[in-house]
Amino acid sequence: MVKNFLIISKLGKVGPAVFHNQFVSSTNSPEAYRYFIYGQTAYYKNDYNTARDWFLQALVIDSNLVGALAKISTSYFNEFRYEEGKIWCLRYYSKLDMMTMQQKIWANVLYAIYFNTPNERIRYLRQLIDIDDHQPITYFQIGDSYLEMDQFDKAIPESEKALEIFQKWDAKPPWIAYYIELGQAYHKSGKYKEEKKLYRKAEKDFPDDPELLDQQAWLALTEGDTVTANRKIRKYISIRKEQSWSEAKIASNVAYIYYMSDIPGKAEEYYRQALSLEPENPLRLTGLAYFLIDKERNINEGLQLVDKALELNPDSYYSFHCKGWGLHKLGKHKEALEFLEKSMDLNPIYRYIIAQHLEEVKKAVAGQN
Repeated sequence: MVKNFLIISKLGKVGPAVFHNQFVSSTNSPEAYRYFIYGQTAYYKNDYNTARDWFLQALVIDSNLVGALAKISTSYFNEFRYEEGKIWCLRYYSKLDMMTMQQKIWANVLYAIYFNTPNERIRYLRQLIDIDDHQPITYFQIGDSYLEMDQFDKAIPESEKALEIFQKWDAKPPWIAYYIELGQAYHKSGKYKEEKKLYRKAEKDFPDDPELLDQQAWLALTEGDTVTANRKIRKYISIRKEQSWSEAKIASNVAYIYYMSDIPGKAEEYYRQALSLEPENPLRLTGLAYFLIDKERNINEGLQLVDKALELNPDSYYSFHCKGWGLHKLGKHKEALEFLEKSMDLNPIYRYIIAQHLEEVKKAVAGQN
């Protein structure tokens, strides 16, 4: 027991405390804990399949290492595989009686991500800050919640606080997301000077990370620096090809770069290219449709595209949302309400943007009445 304790204590000193973070329960198995650390390493590289393999191995050795359950759940969430993530979330939540007070609050945070609203998630995260205000992950998650609700003025100081703690530790963040989400908040707030400074630091910690490259590209395009933007885009495409991304998926993501740069013509060009490569893919159909509708470039064409997407996938909350939003744009508010309510019913998690659009349409219907 003493030997195991000493080994686990030594393993726990590898990297900053956040690396082994809030989810870990007590374990007497150095091997299980080692596998958990391997899982964390893969997780923060966005290699979620490998991470899950390590977490599952940790659970085989020690089924009470509940942190592995939580990380499996969030790995599925980060891949948009919400139904699978919910299963593991509920397994994790069923272990409350084994958890410390902080771990129970973290369990409530994870539960809120799947089954409640961002405001509920923030409420639990604030409780954690009252207990320990030196964990970057807590501030990061608060910033993430505000970002989801487009409350950038609130997201920015929280995300900045997370990075400040790493700076005090003289350690780089384990995950590029700490930079990515703050960069998005800066960009959408028009704080391009702060965004550029942030990316210079991020580039040192995560050189040639594709998630960083696309944001550097949209900043350069926004500032009119097409030479830098094109270089970043070429590098981004090259890396994604090495990662075996499909041509359609790459084109769709390049479209988003131009969307964030407020260059709708180029964005539409790449959305159409993505669809031409996968013409029967409901995701590509709805992606172009939503762009055409939301930017009011061709609402009728957008509705035709989303109708085809619904024929291919009649249970897509994304397509129902898109069609409802398009009908609303045409002034057909009562019809739009039906589709947006269906989208909310089908959605596996709470989506702030759908809830906002639903409220807007409800007000329009009330106005008509």
